[in-house]
Amino acid sequence: MDFTELARSRFSVRKFSDREISQTEMDLILEAGNIAPTGCNYQPQRIYVIRSEEYITKLNELSRCIFGARTVLLFTYDSTEDWKNPLENGVHCGVQDVSIVATHVMLKAWELGIGTCWVNYFSPTCLEKALGLPENERSVLLMPIGYPADDAVPLEKMHSVCKPLEDTVRYI
Repeated sequence: MDFTELARSRFSVRKFSDREISQTEMDLILEAGNIAPTGCNYQPQRIYVIRSEEYITKLNELSRCIFGARTVLLFTYDSTEDWKNPLENGVHCGVQDVSIVATHVMLKAWELGIGTCWVNYFSPTCLEKALGLPENERSVLLMPIGYPADDAVPLEKMHSVCKPLEDTVRYI
């Protein structure tokens, strides 16, 4: 499958089967994130692989968007390690770096037949406190991950409806 086919076929999975992701598959997925580019290659990202019943229960209390996944990836960045723009105070790239890493992870998973859903429906402050994250780490997204259930389908309005390029692209 070429990249465009992969990108077009991928959808946010909101219903997962009980089939477990093997450690070999998880390693391939995480390696795809590890090779993602980050600002000055500082690699401030942290990925938590959450599998324990205790922590999955906590996540379900913090977000209604875990969708029955038995594994959830939490993407954070270390705010002491991300690149800071020397030209403007307060501009840094931790969120962008994590987003690039998470996209690599999401697409590699799909290549392996494993579904994901990018989730921002949670309170970062509450999540960081509940999971006991270090003070210098900022949570960016949760990613339920697993094999799609047999009846998992994309939400039509969120998968195949795209604005025309002329509405989103500007040549200047």
